[in-house]
Amino acid sequence: MPLMKVSLRRWPLWLAAGIIILLGATFWLHWPQILLQSVLWQRELHQQMTQLLQQVAAQPQQAGFSLVGFSLIYGVLHALGPGHGKVVITTFLATHPAKLKTSMRLTLLASLLQGSTAIVLVTLMLVILQTSSRQLHLSSFWLEKGSYLLVIGLGVWIGYRALKSLWRLWRSRPTMTLYAIQAVHQHHKHCGCGHAHLPDAQQISEAVNWKTQLLVVMSMGLRPCSGAIMMLLFAKVIGVYLWGVVSAGVMAAGTALTISAIGLIVQRSRTFAQRLGKNNVAASNIRLFMPLLALSGSLILIVAGVALWQSVQPVMSSGIRPF
Repeated sequence: MPLMKVSLRRWPLWLAAGIIILLGATFWLHWPQILLQSVLWQRELHQQMTQLLQQVAAQPQQAGFSLVGFSLIYGVLHALGPGHGKVVITTFLATHPAKLKTSMRLTLLASLLQGSTAIVLVTLMLVILQTSSRQLHLSSFWLEKGSYLLVIGLGVWIGYRALKSLWRLWRSRPTMTLYAIQAVHQHHKHCGCGHAHLPDAQQISEAVNWKTQLLVVMSMGLRPCSGAIMMLLFAKVIGVYLWGVVSAGVMAAGTALTISAIGLIVQRSRTFAQRLGKNNVAASNIRLFMPLLALSGSLILIVAGVALWQSVQPVMSSGIRPF
């Protein structure tokens, strides 16, 4: 009876979990159609943006405001497509107990860094050094390769810390104590019941320190945004480069909105899963589970980084990349 009462009290959590799983499955099944529609919308928006760039010289206020609006929507839709940034942030947040504030900061900084990298790269190569667009694309190619190397490095770093934690647990195994699980118990932070509670501040700080956060941001943001590069190139050709910079910056803000929303969903889902199972997992098991989860995330990042490193190819032509 006590166990039944506990289960009845937790029915809202189980109902919410079922709804989330149903929505996730529906979204997954319709993902190809969603992605195709996103690409079609991006193509139309890109055509509108190039037309607005041509009009901005004659009508800077009217065309400029429209350009900013279209750039924001383009950035939001552009972030929905496949990309290594979403692999990095979803894997990291799913396998690490990051706070909400930390999660939002990581996604925001990474997205803004990606747009800033495109602006700095094009400005340096075309405006200051006045090189060809082929040289620009070659520089972008090496930045992209460097970004994927950082993804591999992030996976290695997370894996090293996870193995280090597992080794400490292995060495301290004789002193580990198992507690009996009571059917009815009011849990709190210092109850000593042996159940898993949400990670404390020290666990979160150890799992997501500033070095790890820096690697996450750099691995996501070092690769310049291809859409921003296209807009900057076209703006440079027709003589409205500053408006191209504005457009690229607003696109980065739109991308940040989408990536932050994805990060929020992943972070909240992880916290929800912890709350759902906190009364069913012994403390000794959770101490082992967390580094194992981080280790699995590190393997995903390493495999993804190696695959991306091998798949990326330089642009051989000297023109603007096709959409």
